[in-house]
Amino acid sequence: MAERPGRAPFDAVLCDVDNVIRSYDPSGLHALERAAGLAEGTTAKVAFAPETGLPVLLGRVDLQEWVQAIAEGLAGLVPEATAWDLGTALLESPFSADETVVSLLRRARTRLPLVLVSNATVRLEDDLTALGLADLADEVVNSARVGLAKPDPRIYRLAAGLAGVRPERCLFVDDTEENTEAAAALGMHPVHFRTAADLERALEPLFTP
Repeated sequence: MAERPGRAPFDAVLCDVDNVIRSYDPSGLHALERAAGLAEGTTAKVAFAPETGLPVLLGRVDLQEWVQAIAEGLAGLVPEATAWDLGTALLESPFSADETVVSLLRRARTRLPLVLVSNATVRLEDDLTALGLADLADEVVNSARVGLAKPDPRIYRLAAGLAGVRPERCLFVDDTEENTEAAAALGMHPVHFRTAADLERALEPLFTP
């Protein structure tokens, strides 16, 4: 690994996956929702409500059990078969990687450790492989594998430990403000991600002569 410049205020990058590296295309799901007379986003709202989403993100239920919970959450709004179709469509939504973000992270990793920290299902590792990103990071901390989810401070400490640095020497990148606030509370350098430009600015000290 190349020696990192001394000016950077961090020695590792901890980075979220969804809505940072990866984005979903919900157009098919939205079409089904419209056809069923539902507002776009209704299925996701049910799927990621704490009582429905946390069990799958913590690895306590499998993916089919999650779809069942989504269908049950939609009961009374649409027929049962439609509810199952909506849950399945959410689970199978296509996704893609932001190549600008990927390029920035690959460049950063030539200077310091990169750990992905994601509230995700057990599919995450396979999904990264499908995207050609199995080798993107040094470590992947998947909530469904470790039984901890952001903003629980334990998952941040676990990730920092895998990076081999103290929390206060970590740059933490996430699209959810609650998660960046939790990182800041541990002394990490938070980046509330909205666009790739946010990440580029945060990484600039790494590449400043």
